[in-house]
Amino acid sequence: MSATPAMAAHAWSNYHWARTANPFAVNLGDNVDATWDAYLATASADWTNSAVMDTPIVPGATTGRKCAATRGRVEVCNAAYGRNGWLGLASISLSGGHIVQGTAKMNDTYFATSTYNNPNERLHVMCQEVGHDFGLSHTSEDGSSQNTCMDYFSNTGANATSTASTHPNQHDYDQLASMYAHLDATNTIQSAQSTDPNAKPYKTERHDSRRESTIVETFADDSKRITHITWTT
Repeated sequence: MSATPAMAAHAWSNYHWARTANPFAVNLGDNVDATWDAYLATASADWTNSAVMDTPIVPGATTGRKCAATRGRVEVCNAAYGRNGWLGLASISLSGGHIVQGTAKMNDTYFATSTYNNPNERLHVMCQEVGHDFGLSHTSEDGSSQNTCMDYFSNTGANATSTASTHPNQHDYDQLASMYAHLDATNTIQSAQSTDPNAKPYKTERHDSRRESTIVETFADDSKRITHITWTT
């Protein structure tokens, strides 16, 4: 028998959506094509199993290629974004320390190749990028599987047929419950206003780890846009 490694807290700093009651809903805008629809549906159902959060799928407000953020929700997209080295990319914008909008992108340039074009890797990356947009980070970064989509396991090569790490686990749900245990005085969800996509940051920081990078951009009004990049193996 092999022991499963213990998992520490994996909140992404203290980033979370502001809301005045639990459970609350973060809409997932569907900007994916038919190839990805089932994976988005699975991720939505999985994250809705959280005791504090519902994640209904709603019509997208952008295009897969553009994937512009909409204030108050998460836009989920796929497109051939090019050979830039990343499989998935999650981005959140912050105002007053709260998440106000997010995007999750799946890069078809790599998912069209034999290395990544399998249902388990698609499930893993879709689940993880959407999970980042709720304020979750990784359970580990050493490549092992904790049987959660929030780990660094890769369902490729010899692991292509493995269904490990393709869904959230109880630790993810417990982490969300802890992150969202307190209530806020305001809501940042389900607003129709969008942040100016042409705004330029005055400061950019980058932090790299084994299979992922985090980029923090700070704007003139002290709001931030934070991006998680999942690199190919």
